[in-house]
Amino acid sequence: MLRGANGLNFFRVALCAFAAVVSARPSIDAGQSAPDNPDRFLVGAIDIHVHTSPDSAERSVDGIEAAVMARAHGMRAIVLKNHYDPTAPLAYTVRRQVPGIEVFGGVDLNLPVGGMNPAAVQHMTEVLGGYGRLVWMSTFDAENQVRFSKENRPFVSVSRGGALLPATKDVIQVIARRDLALATGHVSPEEVMLLLREGKRQGVRHMVVTHAMNAPILMNVAQMQEAAREGAFIEFVGASMRSADASERVARMADAIRAIGPQLCIVSSDLGQKINPLPAEGFGAFIAALHARGFSDADLDLMSKKNPATLLGLP
Repeated sequence: MLRGANGLNFFRVALCAFAAVVSARPSIDAGQSAPDNPDRFLVGAIDIHVHTSPDSAERSVDGIEAAVMARAHGMRAIVLKNHYDPTAPLAYTVRRQVPGIEVFGGVDLNLPVGGMNPAAVQHMTEVLGGYGRLVWMSTFDAENQVRFSKENRPFVSVSRGGALLPATKDVIQVIARRDLALATGHVSPEEVMLLLREGKRQGVRHMVVTHAMNAPILMNVAQMQEAAREGAFIEFVGASMRSADASERVARMADAIRAIGPQLCIVSSDLGQKINPLPAEGFGAFIAALHARGFSDADLDLMSKKNPATLLGLP
């Protein structure tokens, strides 16, 4: 077995070669027999929703592999997502190993970090490098998620009786003070609006509604339009373009994006699951699927490059 610096160099060369092969392989787009080459849509793109190892769930890639593959496709940046562990430290490590691409992390306010815990958000901002940018309100442990899944277990609440809890307002205060991005997580549509209005009141400059059309959020177009009016981007995630329902899903998302306006939307992959396409490959296939439904290159650049850069505070 190769060890030490030589072994690490061998690993990097092999991984880069693998990424190049992945980059050259055509992807099948949902609902199109002769798709565009998805690679062209990835040059300069930013994926704000990439799941990687290490994690308690099995993932298809680790953080270094995800960054190498994204760089091989010419992407500008990725955001590493984990439901239970803050990823700012991982982003710092990945950047040191994979120069040439920007890598960011965040913190998801589920039970392992104390739920609605402003101290967890503050600590993330103090991690070396300053690469923690997103603060997701609770996802898998959100009260809305637990009730939707009909589970009987502890959960994290952001509101009670139609009003945000004091701890939630404290979290938003840290987000505003440290100029972070507020992502709404898996809360209910009503709670999404409470969060956005409080964020706006406290001066949060960067907000995004996490995969608004997906369960358990299930926002309708009118609700997404209202959220956009409060100053939030609306996130649409592609997941796998190989699934049986991919064409129908993309069609529904395309209709919603047109109703909201591409200037107010962000597309991302939400990939990294073991059974799904690799994140960069799947992200390109999703963007190509939207192009096949009539979105211009300018529209796609807004949703995959300019808007996510704005969310992350990048020039």
